[in-house]
Amino acid sequence: MSRLIYESSVSYKGYLIIPFVFGKADNYEIYSYKLLSETGYKSHFHKSENPAEIYGNSINNIIEIAKEHIDKNAEFVSKGDGFKSRYIYRNNLIIVFQEGGKYFYDHYPPELLNNIAAPKLFKSEFECLNWIKQGFEGRYTRQRVI
Repeated sequence: MSRLIYESSVSYKGYLIIPFVFGKADNYEIYSYKLLSETGYKSHFHKSENPAEIYGNSINNIIEIAKEHIDKNAEFVSKGDGFKSRYIYRNNLIIVFQEGGKYFYDHYPPELLNNIAAPKLFKSEFECLNWIKQGFEGRYTRQRVI
């Protein structure tokens, strides 16, 4: 599997649709997708790969396939957008959440949907993002020195 194409992800009815190149056939890319759910593991679609079991010939095509599957099979429909504060940094997906005046984040690396965020609370979204950026800069600086 190629990296997850977070920059083309789409938030839809409480799910985040994340396309990726599944493979190639005759020099054409075949697309698939993964889902995240606002409700996390309460949804059986959270972190699922292509529950529609249909592949696409473009990013737009696979997004439409995923939306149709969600429309027919969603366990819930979100009234808001839990994925509105999402950022891509060095091909990593960062999603910032706010609850009770505190901020926290999920961090997914480019190749898989494993949340590697530190369990830390912040006073603002800016403070959260700044801490994440410093972590990336420090980690990459140390790797270059070694």
